[in-house]
Amino acid sequence: MIELGVNIDHVATLRQARAAWEPDPVWAAVEAHLGGADGITVHLREDRRHIHDEDARRLKEATQIRLNLEMAATEEMIDIACRLRPQMAMLVPEGRQEITTEGGLDVAGQEAWLREVAARLAAAGIIVSVFIDAEPRQAEAAARIGAAVCELHTGPYAHAFHAEGRDREAPAVRRELERLRQTGELVARQGMRFNAGHALNYYNVQPIARLPGVRELHIGHAIVSRAVFIGLRAAVREMKNLLNGAERMP
Repeated sequence: MIELGVNIDHVATLRQARAAWEPDPVWAAVEAHLGGADGITVHLREDRRHIHDEDARRLKEATQIRLNLEMAATEEMIDIACRLRPQMAMLVPEGRQEITTEGGLDVAGQEAWLREVAARLAAAGIIVSVFIDAEPRQAEAAARIGAAVCELHTGPYAHAFHAEGRDREAPAVRRELERLRQTGELVARQGMRFNAGHALNYYNVQPIARLPGVRELHIGHAIVSRAVFIGLRAAVREMKNLLNGAERMP
């Protein structure tokens, strides 16, 4: 069964819009769990634009499902992760000017440093994940540094899907799906777990959920956006039902 990791960063974004105390990301994590989420994802950014250190600490204490900490591969974040000990840490690229993470981590271009980072996180008992573009060279480099999980960047697929009017059979959409399929199969052959995420929503998620071997999808903005109208618990339940339904399709 495909697992669903819910990214709750945008709950904290809403809180920070007023520099207030609500909505509480920990409450959001509980609601997501009750809706069927298998894990909670947060990105502790270097500029703390949404999730804060105290949020991460409280989430680790209160969350009864897997906590995935997205982080840059910096000394500060390594130290925080090793103290916090989330179940999984996902190494991502980070830019101060970006709205959200854009593009995968260049693992192949910084193997020596990332191998050290992965070893330090693994020694702390943390599952090491990397967020990469659907490129074989990056998947192969991920295996060499000792990553246990590769999350493939689904942004190019999602943008093609939207540009083609949500036509799943459009050539551009099929090309992106094929890139993800081939790289996902390589990830599995290298002995790593194949996850995927970025810009997935209620319309484009099922083709990704049907990719062979995909284990977990991480989705945030679409679920939080839906929650504005129907509540977070119901929004997570709807997404989980889509994932389960995709598995039953031929």
